[in-house]
Amino acid sequence: MRETVDRQGSGLLIDSFISHTGDDIAILMTHTRGVGDTAIHRLAWDAFVAATEVAKQQGLYGAGQDLLKDAFSGNVHGMGPAVAEMEFDERPNEPFLFFAADKTDPGAFNLPLYLAFADPMNTPGLILAPNLAKGFRFVIMDVACTAGDRIIELVAPEEIYDIAALLRDTERYVVESVWSRASSEQAAVISTSRLHNIAGKYTGKDDPVMLVRVQMNFPATGEVLAPYAIGHFVAGGMRGSHQMPLMPVQQNCGTSYFDGPPLISCAAFAMHGGKLTESLDCFAHPFWNSVRDNVAAKAIEMRRQGFFGAAMLPMSELEYTGIMDKLKTLDGRFRLRG
Repeated sequence: MRETVDRQGSGLLIDSFISHTGDDIAILMTHTRGVGDTAIHRLAWDAFVAATEVAKQQGLYGAGQDLLKDAFSGNVHGMGPAVAEMEFDERPNEPFLFFAADKTDPGAFNLPLYLAFADPMNTPGLILAPNLAKGFRFVIMDVACTAGDRIIELVAPEEIYDIAALLRDTERYVVESVWSRASSEQAAVISTSRLHNIAGKYTGKDDPVMLVRVQMNFPATGEVLAPYAIGHFVAGGMRGSHQMPLMPVQQNCGTSYFDGPPLISCAAFAMHGGKLTESLDCFAHPFWNSVRDNVAAKAIEMRRQGFFGAAMLPMSELEYTGIMDKLKTLDGRFRLRG
């Protein structure tokens, strides 16, 4: 993959960074060609295809399972890989965070984004910093709609209850982006692809990615990271069909023995002229060790509940698995008594 990015990126990219979270590879790229550029998307696609070929040669399980199309069609959107792109005028110092998740879906970011950009209990900057006090605009997508991008724009703090009403349904309503109302600058962008909508069947969790700009007109780095200390329950883990707590992990971390819990990594960068500083692994600090211990305990406790009730995802998220065939068969055996 690195060879493909270096070779095809010559003349296209300013800088790049490759990492993995669980079994998912991510490519971070900086350039001046704007969002949706075909050459950039072709580079990403070719790099993932090259990595898939290496994985197949090594006999690795599930190689390329997230590449849902056979041929590149101009844009990686709708082809399987998660995509989060942002275009902006670089600040004199441009700090940002790159999040990558494994074994969960885009709704996993709903709570952290709500807390970071709308809740002063988490983000004191909302009441302490004048440039944050004007609030933020949330662009929220209905990811159950397959006819097109069905979105709504809501502003905090005035519409905070409306935002909460939507974001609690993490399987349908997902934050696509967040914008500063003080400067009109984009603060965050999140991949919103649902793999089962693309493939028409269950193929694995969506493994979303997210970019968040921090400092100045945006929350501080710590205010964006703080919500991940909760270890909130998200979709994913155990065949992708259960509710499990989200565990903050170091970069390039593997997956635990029982197919979960869902993982989230975060790399912090500063950027100047498009060149990236060396990445800082945000969840490598000893503070997060106790968080991981707590998440592990929550995960074990939830797994004790097995398939029952809240431990498993709702039926709407299981419709592409064998359980739906079983339910159809059983439904035909029901009868009205007397």
